[in-house]
Amino acid sequence: MKKLTHDEISQNRSTVETVHQVEKLPVVALLDNIRSTYNVGSIFRTSDGAMIDKLFLTGYTPHPPNKEILKTALGSTNSVKWEFHKDALAVLHQLKKEGYKICALEQTETSGMYYDLSTKQFPLCLVIGNEITGVSQKLLDECDFAIEIPQYGIKQSLNVAVAYGIAIFELRKTFDLTGRQKEN
Repeated sequence: MKKLTHDEISQNRSTVETVHQVEKLPVVALLDNIRSTYNVGSIFRTSDGAMIDKLFLTGYTPHPPNKEILKTALGSTNSVKWEFHKDALAVLHQLKKEGYKICALEQTETSGMYYDLSTKQFPLCLVIGNEITGVSQKLLDECDFAIEIPQYGIKQSLNVAVAYGIAIFELRKTFDLTGRQKEN
């Protein structure tokens, strides 16, 4: 086994100029009232890695060109489409009109497991809430369903950027496996 060099890895990647021509995962994410610039930057970078369609930054979530976001995102603010809106509810209402299913990443009385989604739920908007208080009740009221990541230790939750990464790559896996099955 030999570790690939940066140049070898880059040969198979899109560029900032070509990334918008590649088929995206039919998922958008809505980040509401995220406090940490580093979490936002990390979510940008993860969104690039999973090739999601778009990020919506809402409420008091910091947004580019904030220097801490840019530092953590490592250029992914140029490859991931994003918009800032103060009003998260208005964004959710518009996405519903466009046919998106709205899914909260939150522990609720009816949450399903993050790994139990299917492509029937695409296109999907994944709602991510505040680091301390999670997804607000007013946004949960607009969601079609919620998913959660089970917790087995003494803590009740994961860091928001880590939880987002787990969920978004599970969605990527679901989309990729279903696509391969259709081809065969």
